[in-house]
Amino acid sequence: MTDQSGPLHRRLSQVKDFLTGDRMPTTIPWDPNCTTFPTRKELPKIDGAPDGAAWFWGEDDYIGRLNLLTPTRVAAAAKEITTGEIVPVNLPLHTPSTPGFAREPFAHEIKTLAENIAYDDIYHLNTQSGTQWDGFRHFAHVPSQLFYNFTRGADILGPASNLKCSIHHWSVHGISARGILLDYRTYANQNHISYDPYTPHGISYSELQACGRAQGVDIRPAAQGGDVKIGDVLFVRSGWVDKYNSLGEEERSKLALREHRHGQEDGQRYAGLQQEEAMLDWLHDCYFAAVAGDAPSFEAWPTMESYHLHEYILALWGMPLGEMLDLEKLAEKCRERGRWTFFFTSSPANCEGGVASHVNGTAIF
Repeated sequence: MTDQSGPLHRRLSQVKDFLTGDRMPTTIPWDPNCTTFPTRKELPKIDGAPDGAAWFWGEDDYIGRLNLLTPTRVAAAAKEITTGEIVPVNLPLHTPSTPGFAREPFAHEIKTLAENIAYDDIYHLNTQSGTQWDGFRHFAHVPSQLFYNFTRGADILGPASNLKCSIHHWSVHGISARGILLDYRTYANQNHISYDPYTPHGISYSELQACGRAQGVDIRPAAQGGDVKIGDVLFVRSGWVDKYNSLGEEERSKLALREHRHGQEDGQRYAGLQQEEAMLDWLHDCYFAAVAGDAPSFEAWPTMESYHLHEYILALWGMPLGEMLDLEKLAEKCRERGRWTFFFTSSPANCEGGVASHVNGTAIF
């Protein structure tokens, strides 16, 4: 990796930091305790990496933006706990009963150890068949075929496979942060924006801004005068779980089994964040520790652009991406309390070599 700035730029940054009280990283690896970080447009080039890669946390770093969850930030996030109310965000393991994207359904067996005395469970599952974290091994930067921090397919599977970007790194570090919910589904209903969560309805940055304003939240990063703090975890409710719950089993299965193929004609179609420059800038510049939604793809699927948000979020920025979280009770509690931030904790699977994990997440007010 190259140094990210010359002597003059470093000196100017040091002077600015002294005058403002801010601290911006001037050397690699970045210090996660810094109070400001470069915007997407300010990112320096890394030798051998795709343009826009933010692989600045160290040669052997496989937790990416989770580095931002420092003891200081976690302690500050814990102050969100005032009433002690607990809201889990996990769908039942068998939901959806028929997963999309041709994934295997969850299966559960009970094993008898001693009749009427002792029993075990046996689970058969695809870690991405329900409430899930997409790990950094899940989706590469397509043009370069590189996963986060110079990880390649040969590192994941084959005779030279290793633990680069394994999901267990997240588990060893831990995930606890301040969460912030944008309830787009309620905003859309209140503003006569009609859409089906089983279609590739794109939620634009300007709509998220308007949704935030309706909630009394300025979604700009704190560095730009907004309410989003470094290390926050973003949640976006698109309404997919709400729609799923309203359908009968036959319709759920029919929609899940739509033909999955690469490209814009993919039969798997879901609402989510829109692929656009403004969205990329915002998702990057807020320095979220992670992002998550209630839909199967987080971003509008299939993409109508030449790229996926997955490529940026996972491969280029190293930011955990959650999908199919149950945000229904969370949104209800936020509306009831008139607040949209909370303490959030998640326990990914400690599986060496793993690609993904169920979220095992909880919001606490």
